[in-house]
Amino acid sequence: MAPTQFAQTTPLSRKGLGQLAMNFKFPKSAKLLKPSEFDRVFRARNSAADGLIVVYADRGPCTQPRIGLTVSRKCGNAIVRNRWKRSIREAFRLVQHKLPQQFDFVVLPKKGASPDVAKLEESLLKLASKISARISATDDSKGHG
Repeated sequence: MAPTQFAQTTPLSRKGLGQLAMNFKFPKSAKLLKPSEFDRVFRARNSAADGLIVVYADRGPCTQPRIGLTVSRKCGNAIVRNRWKRSIREAFRLVQHKLPQQFDFVVLPKKGASPDVAKLEESLLKLASKISARISATDDSKGHG
């Protein structure tokens, strides 16, 4: 009886919760999948790093930000590498609406760091905005020159 009473008294209906969670999905279209996409981002040579991750970025063909992961064996065994991938995907999923639009990002964890979603969210936002500002500045200078 208590669960039905709770459901009736909550201000958000199930439909409202579904719409709220829609922004935090991580569809296949938000991932870099092809080697050519990774190569394009690496060739652009736009990167920023902190003690946790290295982020490479380039303008992408999509309107939403996309992410690709590269986790080498230097980071640890398969268990550790998979934890890194899960943590980076989760951090991206939570902050994708705050990231610069129309950018593709490739994220590499640094050796010796440990995956923490909260720290990854902060790093991803900071580094992505740093790179996008740098790319936008170079685009502006090319446009005027």
